[in-house]
Amino acid sequence: MERYDKIKQSRMATKRKLPNSDDIENVTGDASRPKNRIASKKHKYAAQDVVVENETVFVQLLKMAGIILKSGNRSNEMTVDHSVAQKKLYQGLRKHPRYPNVIQEFVSGLEAHIETSDKFKNCLLPCGHGHDADAGNHLNSYRESLFKLLLGIDTLQPAVLNTLFEKLPEFMYESVNEDGINMPRLIISQFKWLDRIVDGKDLTSKLMQLIAVAPLEIQRDIITSLPEILEDAQHNDIGKELNSLLQQNTQLTVPILDTLSSLNLHSQLLAEIRQSVMSTLSAVELEDLPVVIKFILQAVSAADAVEVISEMRKKLNLESCKLPQQIQASQSRHKLKGQPSSSANQANSNNDCVALLLDVIKSAVRFQKATSEAWIKAVENLNSVVEHKVMDFLVLLILHTTNTNNSKKQVEKVLRNKIRVGLIQEQLLQNAFRNYSTVLRDYFPSILSLAQTLLRSADQSAVSFGSMMYKHAFTAFDSYCKQEVISALVTHVCSGLAAEVDISLDVLIDLVSQCSSSVALYAVFLKGILDYMENLSPQQIRKLFHILGMLAYCKGHEGSHIQDDMHIVIRKQLSSTISKYKRIGIIGAVMMVSSMSKTRADGDKAMDKDSYRQVTALLDLVHSCIKNSPEASALYYDEMANVVLKDNLAPQIMEHIGKPVLENFQDDYVVDLVPVVDSNNLFPTKALYNLDEEEESQGEIVINLLPLLSRDIHTKVGDVAAASEQSGRSVSPMCLAPFFRLLRLCEEKQHNGNLEEIDALLGCPIYLVELELLEKLEPLAKQEKEFLCDLLFYAINWFREIVNAFCNQKDPEMKGKVLIRLKNITELQPLLEKCLAVTPAYVPPLASFDSEVTEAIPAMNPAVQTKKGKKESGGGRKRKSDESKDSSADNTQVDENQDGDNSQSEKTQQEKENGDKEEGKTLVNLSTYRPYFRELDLDVFTILQCGLLTRSVLDTEMHTKATEILQLGPAELVFLLDDLFRKLEYMLISATKRIHFLKGKVSKDIGFSHLRLKSRQQVAESAVQLLNSLCNHLENAHNYFQVTTSENHGVVDGPGVDLKEYQLMSTSYQLLLQTLRTLFAWNGFSQLEYRKLLKGALDVLAGRLKEGDAVLSLDELVRQSFHYLMNFRSSVPNSCSALSLTQLLIVLEEKSPDAQQKEKIASLTRSFLGQAWVLPTGEKERGNKYNETLQNLLCIYLEYTSDVLKAIEDIAGVGIPELLNSAKDGCSTTYPTLTRQTFLVFYRVMMTELEKSVKGIPAGKSTDASELQIEKLLKWNLAVRVFHILMSLVKVFDSRPVLGVCLKYGRLFLETFLKLGMPLLDFSFKKHREDVQSLLKTLQLSTRQLHHMCGHSKIHQDTGLTNHVPLLKKVLEVFVYRVKAMLTMNNCQEAFWLGNLKNRDLQGEEILSQSSQQESKDEDSSEHQAREAEEEEEEDRSDTENNDKVQDDEDENEEDSD
Repeated sequence: MERYDKIKQSRMATKRKLPNSDDIENVTGDASRPKNRIASKKHKYAAQDVVVENETVFVQLLKMAGIILKSGNRSNEMTVDHSVAQKKLYQGLRKHPRYPNVIQEFVSGLEAHIETSDKFKNCLLPCGHGHDADAGNHLNSYRESLFKLLLGIDTLQPAVLNTLFEKLPEFMYESVNEDGINMPRLIISQFKWLDRIVDGKDLTSKLMQLIAVAPLEIQRDIITSLPEILEDAQHNDIGKELNSLLQQNTQLTVPILDTLSSLNLHSQLLAEIRQSVMSTLSAVELEDLPVVIKFILQAVSAADAVEVISEMRKKLNLESCKLPQQIQASQSRHKLKGQPSSSANQANSNNDCVALLLDVIKSAVRFQKATSEAWIKAVENLNSVVEHKVMDFLVLLILHTTNTNNSKKQVEKVLRNKIRVGLIQEQLLQNAFRNYSTVLRDYFPSILSLAQTLLRSADQSAVSFGSMMYKHAFTAFDSYCKQEVISALVTHVCSGLAAEVDISLDVLIDLVSQCSSSVALYAVFLKGILDYMENLSPQQIRKLFHILGMLAYCKGHEGSHIQDDMHIVIRKQLSSTISKYKRIGIIGAVMMVSSMSKTRADGDKAMDKDSYRQVTALLDLVHSCIKNSPEASALYYDEMANVVLKDNLAPQIMEHIGKPVLENFQDDYVVDLVPVVDSNNLFPTKALYNLDEEEESQGEIVINLLPLLSRDIHTKVGDVAAASEQSGRSVSPMCLAPFFRLLRLCEEKQHNGNLEEIDALLGCPIYLVELELLEKLEPLAKQEKEFLCDLLFYAINWFREIVNAFCNQKDPEMKGKVLIRLKNITELQPLLEKCLAVTPAYVPPLASFDSEVTEAIPAMNPAVQTKKGKKESGGGRKRKSDESKDSSADNTQVDENQDGDNSQSEKTQQEKENGDKEEGKTLVNLSTYRPYFRELDLDVFTILQCGLLTRSVLDTEMHTKATEILQLGPAELVFLLDDLFRKLEYMLISATKRIHFLKGKVSKDIGFSHLRLKSRQQVAESAVQLLNSLCNHLENAHNYFQVTTSENHGVVDGPGVDLKEYQLMSTSYQLLLQTLRTLFAWNGFSQLEYRKLLKGALDVLAGRLKEGDAVLSLDELVRQSFHYLMNFRSSVPNSCSALSLTQLLIVLEEKSPDAQQKEKIASLTRSFLGQAWVLPTGEKERGNKYNETLQNLLCIYLEYTSDVLKAIEDIAGVGIPELLNSAKDGCSTTYPTLTRQTFLVFYRVMMTELEKSVKGIPAGKSTDASELQIEKLLKWNLAVRVFHILMSLVKVFDSRPVLGVCLKYGRLFLETFLKLGMPLLDFSFKKHREDVQSLLKTLQLSTRQLHHMCGHSKIHQDTGLTNHVPLLKKVLEVFVYRVKAMLTMNNCQEAFWLGNLKNRDLQGEEILSQSSQQESKDEDSSEHQAREAEEEEEEDRSDTENNDKVQDDEDENEEDSD
């Protein structure tokens, strides 16, 4: 080492340091170049390149061997073959008289010969062919260098190696000679591929010493040459040295890892090296990453693949390799100028490195099965959003592309699950496309395939992710990819699946909005969708025309071909006589008007004459096509109203639309109030619900509803004379509400929200019938009843639109009138229920006109006939019939209103008390008719913020006569909350969790047309703004129930309770809780962009406890909000509200999981289960809905309690015995909700949770500590004891459902015990024999009971039960032999004895055999037949019922052995 240092210093002092060259030519090429010059220009160098001749041993022996040394630029010549020359030289040395001293003389001669650089170089280069060499050998033989020949002789090798090592430092700082030869590399090449190495350890030591002092380039050359120099025996030694060097010098990472990949190393050493590499992975340069990752993946074994890859992906951070934003901006500027930039080159280099890295991973997963499985497992094991990286997404694309071991389906499953739980979010996708779009282009087919799969998913989060993949792929990739994306989206649109069509159209709308010029290139694909409009819904048709409209009118005349096609389609559809196609034409025309007017108005408010003419001509065409169709007219009014509301139309168009609307509405629907009305009407007419009686004595107006409806009826039956004759335009009451909606939106737009021009419509009366007439409906004819139903539907819808229009007005008088109109709606709804109850098979008039008529038709028999029971006591069958009666009443309620069951039952009980006159009364639930009511706008719910309002009552001289206090009543509150809850559920829950691809009879979208114009974010923001008001109403309801309970001394059904008010307050209480739960359950809150909105919502709840200016963290806000809501636990009026409160607390707890909050939830549900739920009528809650609520509460309790097994044991061991000791209609003292009617609910949940709980007990291992074995044994002992208690209850509760639960979950419990419990017994038997014996004895009792159940099922021939028997008996038999195996393993096999069990029933009584029964009935049967039957039965028993006796005898033998 010291010698190397001295030589290096002297060389540096005496010679000029040559600069390094980046382009070092290959040694083989360098060596061949002089040879070619010599061969081709031999005559030129003959004078100066002379043969070396002297009398030294070195020269003479070489000459004898056929090697002629040359000086100058001529290479040495070899007149014989390489192997022959080597053999001759070896023999010459061996036979020399001075051997072995001649070897030193030979080496000294060699050293003297190579003193000059030319001669040294000649000895390093391959020898040429001598003049006297054979012509055939000249062509086919290869001549090595002189040093290579000498190194092949064992006696010369050590000395020659030393000579080369001594010469190498002289050339360390010389890169390439004038003739292009790299001397250090040429010297190192002499060590390669030697047939034998005499002293491998010495060579290894010298090489490592040389590496330590050599420059970087030579270090790399030496390291990469090591596999070609060393023998296999030295690989482990050099591997250790390289591992040490790797940790010291990261610049040598690539050559070292390349070398290590080629060495044959022991697995332990390889693992150590891999760990060293992993420790430095985070500091590796990007360009070195492919080599590093390649080494790691090659060095990994199948056993530790998951662990290694998990650690590797954790340290592999591509985010640190991306360009800073400033460089990206500079790059984009240079790109725009058409100039290359250094940052662009850097970006390309980075992308190339990432592409190489992905190629390495692709190669590994393609050819190594364990690697592909480990990558998927590593990604699956990630449990937080922060842990997921862009690299994970790229690797999933690789696995999807390679499809190794069917990895494509696995990738789709993993990605879908990760997206569903929110672990892989859209931000990660955005980062991937922003930073690695060039790399992702290679995986475009997989991206497209995954996007298609996710878009077809039933989970909204997966659908959203798929749509984002489409958008990013379109914006980031080339024109070919853009075309493929558009084609894929068009395919989705034409698929016929509603959810898929909606999402695809939304993606296209976003793409057109962001980059319309790019999408316009592929407009021909989009125009093709026009041929498939028959399969699209009205909402989808709107989106399609919106897309085509933007493309047609966004770029002037560039979209003229699209305009022509749209005009042709719209004219064709409008002229159709079929309502479906006319509806398409109306929607298309309105959307086209929107596109033409809105885009022309951008920037310049004035439209040009040509555009104005086109719009007005199209509107005139629509008017001419709809004037004789009320449904078409109403649809046009609604569609135009939505356009006016959403789009910024040009002022000329607004004036063209708004002016005739006001005039026509006044002419068609508003008349002067007169005392006497036309007698041609079907019923006497009366103006009702006038709010302006005291304000004006003259010039009052009225809505002409009843006369218009009468005229409409006459028109339908053919009385043309009575029909409207107003300039050929029909006037129908069906258009009243839609026409008014268009009118008020035009007024709002033209007058900045001021509705003074039409405020008289808020308080004006409406022509209806005398309300007393609705009390006597039975004598009326069917047509008259249907007329009254129509009249009430139109009146309610008119008031709903009035509330929509004036809810935002600030004037207190108007606010008061709006509250009164709400009250009018709640007063008319019971009247409508009465009319509907006596009008079967009635179909109401449409209120939503953008759907098929048949889609909104409710069930044929929405009314339920109720009868007053004469006897309420009886046996089990009578009790079941009562329950089924409650069940049928419950089933009439629709899913949207979850409180309907209890409220309906309360209503029924109240009606029962009214006497026999209520018998036979038909109840109608208006929730079935919701599609026939006009939709309330979101702005209506600002009424919830109203407190007390003062309304002035004026006298005839317009002076204040009195003041009237107005407030939101319970009925109006329930009305608003019910609608708000359904809207939030539709937008925030249903839209994200329930995507139905199969069309049902009734569309779930009917009644939400206006709501769909808003995004989910807008709906959530509106709900958050209402939170304070909702909390106020919740606290008012809480106080109401607290006061009611205290006034009645804790009795719910006290004499002072107003049943109707109590019912309404109870319903509003539950709706408030459900509304809050629906809001906070929105999965959008899990996204970072909505985190601020979530904190704002939680801040409202937390602020109800105490106000403060301090900014709280999310965890603290959740904790305080949780505490606030827990205060309502004492006032919940029914079990449904209790469940809603619990679910709300669970949703909050999930925002910030906390152990204390989980304990509080468990304690809360335990208190709810321990509470007797009584209706205000004095009866206990019951019915299917109540049972379902109890089941949910019990499941939550067992899920959140700290010890599930102890909780189940408490219910089974304490609650159920109390129930058995109680009266026939009694209940458990500890658990009042546990009755004989609810026993099945408790039993099913306990069996389910018991089976789920034991699955969580880890399987026993031989390596478990004694304490751990005891802990597991205690858990299994408790589980088996609880299982036995539950099994023994079958003797008392022997109903068919209970038996079914036992057979099913008994088998599952035993399967889990065999899988997880028996391995524990195998290793615990010797140390804990008594515990194992006790466990098996207890389990024996349960298995015997299961045998009895199998016999019972077989005797009764119950198919529902016998289906469980074969699998159960199989498990019981496996259990017997598994116990035998356990005893054999523990050298206790003599304790096993196999016997037969007798068939017994549930009570343990022996079941007589078939032959015995036959003998008792027919004594004349032959003995032969009886014997045959007994033999068959004996065989059956011995095959299937042999378990329990085994256990009994086994336990006895175990005691003997002890």
